[in-house]
Amino acid sequence: MSKKPLKIGISPRILHPLPRDMGLPRKTLQYLEQSIAHWVMARDVLVFMVPTILEDSIVKRSDMRLRDYVDELDGLVLQGGVDVSPITYGEAPRQEEWSGDRVRDQFEMELLNAFIEARKPVLGICRGMQLINVAFGGTLYQDIATMIPGSIPHTDEERYDQYTHGVRVMPGTGMAALYPGVSTSLINSLHHQSVRDLGRDLRVEAVSEPDGVIEAIRWTGPSYVFGVQWHPEFFKAAGVALLDGRPILDEFLEAAGGAPRGTASVHSFATR
Repeated sequence: MSKKPLKIGISPRILHPLPRDMGLPRKTLQYLEQSIAHWVMARDVLVFMVPTILEDSIVKRSDMRLRDYVDELDGLVLQGGVDVSPITYGEAPRQEEWSGDRVRDQFEMELLNAFIEARKPVLGICRGMQLINVAFGGTLYQDIATMIPGSIPHTDEERYDQYTHGVRVMPGTGMAALYPGVSTSLINSLHHQSVRDLGRDLRVEAVSEPDGVIEAIRWTGPSYVFGVQWHPEFFKAAGVALLDGRPILDEFLEAAGGAPRGTASVHSFATR
């Protein structure tokens, strides 16, 4: 009898009500970006979006608990998207366009805590990594270019997912074990905010080259919580040899219930 596929939840991106001329006045959209869903599904995994429940919804918290989702799912992916709100880590936005999404922050922190309490694995991507850091009491640079002297560009609006820079894997970390023999590589980069003060019980596993901006973090607690600042689901978009994201996905899925069907060990896809 074949093993049942893993069931992985992905937190939603939220598109808040648009102006009337955009076609959906006064309606909120919750959605998955296609690449992240397909990346996880590439390992014969069932993917489920975990929608928020807003105060004015016809569905009440008493009717459906986040724990009900946690009980049914094997792991959680916090996908990328709009900035984490500075208010969430106790600061005022330095510019209005950096205000982020406080509603999503609160929901994802609640969701993250529920999975941690159940000791089920969580993988954060880009914004998801930043959210993990803030949830553990850390803070963010609201804007790398204006707050980190000597920093390299970490985003390029014209090149978008084709923009890349170097990354250095910290020796002796879990990520170093995923990529044996790899000390530096290339990653894509689509963000202007980054980890500033590291959250409690988190350790740095990778930094950007040459400016040292934190690019990967891992919780040292009893369950799997790992975050990367880049988008491993976009690793083919740049058309160059980027750090292969498959070991990250396979490690996460192994933590969720064992190596998925049709894959080798988590180390076998490492680039050198």
